[in-house]
Amino acid sequence: MFGLSELAIILIVVIAVIAVKKGPELVRSAGRSTRILKAEARAARDPQPAPQVIQGEVVEPGSPTGQRPQGPGTT
Repeated sequence: MFGLSELAIILIVVIAVIAVKKGPELVRSAGRSTRILKAEARAARDPQPAPQVIQGEVVEPGSPTGQRPQGPGTT
């Protein structure tokens, strides 16, 4: 039967094999998460610019986009 030291060595070897297979994926994922966290922290720290109003045409709710509303006085 196996002793405690043999089981520990087998466990370390299994962990090393799994780390070799999944290690790069985990590191890449951690890097992406860090970049996203930094970007969000920077965005929260910097003041947001005031929204700009763009002049345009008023479209009635329910009408297809890009078509003018039909009504009296429109051609």
